[in-house]
Amino acid sequence: MIEEKNIPTIFKAFCDENRIEILKQLLTGEKCACVLLENLHISQPTLSHHMKILCNSGIVNMRKEQKWAHYSISKEGIAYAMEYLQSLLIKTNNNEENPCCDK
Repeated sequence: MIEEKNIPTIFKAFCDENRIEILKQLLTGEKCACVLLENLHISQPTLSHHMKILCNSGIVNMRKEQKWAHYSISKEGIAYAMEYLQSLLIKTNNNEENPCCDK
């Protein structure tokens, strides 16, 4: 069962162009923060802000190696978001069969 309180955090992760670009970069595998910085042309504090949102959502995993952070997409986090969207689709299909009023 999906906890409703986590849903806004998950979908906040998808609501910014920079975060979408970060996710696109992570599709090819784990990336060091320095690589993400080079490709995004944003400041380190801005990257940190976006990565905090992505990690808090559970969509991205982070591991530390010495002074560098390495990021990767969380398959579990993506599956969780997809499960929620599927549950909305099921609820929508069920509601179409049961109109709220007679016309």
